[in-house]
Amino acid sequence: MTHSGRGRLGLFEGYGIELEYMLVDRSTLDVKPVCDELLRAAAGEYVGDFEDGPIGWSNELALHVVELKTNGPAPSLDGLSERFGRSLRRIDQLLEPLGARLLPTGMHPWMDPHRELRLWPHENDVVYATFDRIFDCTGHGWANLQSMHVNLPFGEDLSPEGEFARLHAAIRVVLPLLPALAASTPLLEGRASGLADTRLEVYRSNARRVPSVSGRVVPEAVFTRPDYEREILGRIYADMAPHDPEGVVRHEWCNARGAIARFDRSAIEIRVLDVQECPRADLAIAALTSAVLQALVGERWSPLARQKAAPLEGLVRQLERCIQQAERAEVAAGDYLALFGVGGEGWSAGALWRHLADELLPPGSAGHAAFGDALDTILGEGPLARRILTALEGDLSRERLRAVYGRLADCLLGDQLFHAR
Repeated sequence: MTHSGRGRLGLFEGYGIELEYMLVDRSTLDVKPVCDELLRAAAGEYVGDFEDGPIGWSNELALHVVELKTNGPAPSLDGLSERFGRSLRRIDQLLEPLGARLLPTGMHPWMDPHRELRLWPHENDVVYATFDRIFDCTGHGWANLQSMHVNLPFGEDLSPEGEFARLHAAIRVVLPLLPALAASTPLLEGRASGLADTRLEVYRSNARRVPSVSGRVVPEAVFTRPDYEREILGRIYADMAPHDPEGVVRHEWCNARGAIARFDRSAIEIRVLDVQECPRADLAIAALTSAVLQALVGERWSPLARQKAAPLEGLVRQLERCIQQAERAEVAAGDYLALFGVGGEGWSAGALWRHLADELLPPGSAGHAAFGDALDTILGEGPLARRILTALEGDLSRERLRAVYGRLADCLLGDQLFHAR
């Protein structure tokens, strides 16, 4: 994630957005493993990547998933939903002869991954085969999860007070609250899981054979490149070596924390966000997240030293509460709330996000003009997981699930927010 004209981009000078979607049968909405055929229809041959103007398409580990991403860093989030929308509509046209369509949300609501997973069989298949051999990718934590990744750049100052340190400290603080905005996965194998963000729950344990790969999901408190490479990447590589002696997956992207340093492109990649019903919703979440991170980096509410000192255990507990209850989760009072300039007790995660949105993206601001409507839906009606459960009205029959998720698929093509009623 570099700027060709003058080296690295600085903080918040660019945004790399990645969105993953399921390919499903056009009538039944069962998963349909045809990503290779989609990319062949676009490129004329089997490929792993295809460039559709400013948006790239690529395969993922599972053959029923396609990823759309900005081709390099975009200078702004404004206008990106339209660019993603054009690619999504083109993909829909290519999928129609295959009897398939796109489905949003972070997990398929009734997929049986042990029976239905098909791994990508073409270019880079050795990487996926290695992961499958080590971790057994037939579980939900590998086979059934779609997310938005937000890549944020940092500049050349990698000192303990530099851009990487400031961005990493801020992301650690915000990350536990993100499921309160982005949870879209309340179902597992056709049943209510009891969690708002089931995707993140299965993601937390998908690498349990080598626990250092995902750690606690919230990154450890390390703020320089040497410390990061020693304490996080070095431990992962050492623990993986007996399982991967050829070093096939000895790369930064093997790190599965909820936010990972990508020193190869001078960015931190946030990975805990469930994909939403449409790009407009995803980008609204990215915009609010970015606004809060900018405020923290600029020490608007709390100094860098206090952000760095946020203890891992407390952050992990907050993440667990938000995975379970999303916007209804209690936010720990005291030192954590103070990082956002807030005092008192009894704050829910949803109330805190509404407070932050009102302060940073108020009516009349450019950010509110671009993303206010989408944020009003998310903050007013609840995250997508809440709206899905409300729309189902307790009816988890396959017929009802198809009806609600069919509406979600329509929202994706129309770039429209989903309303429960």
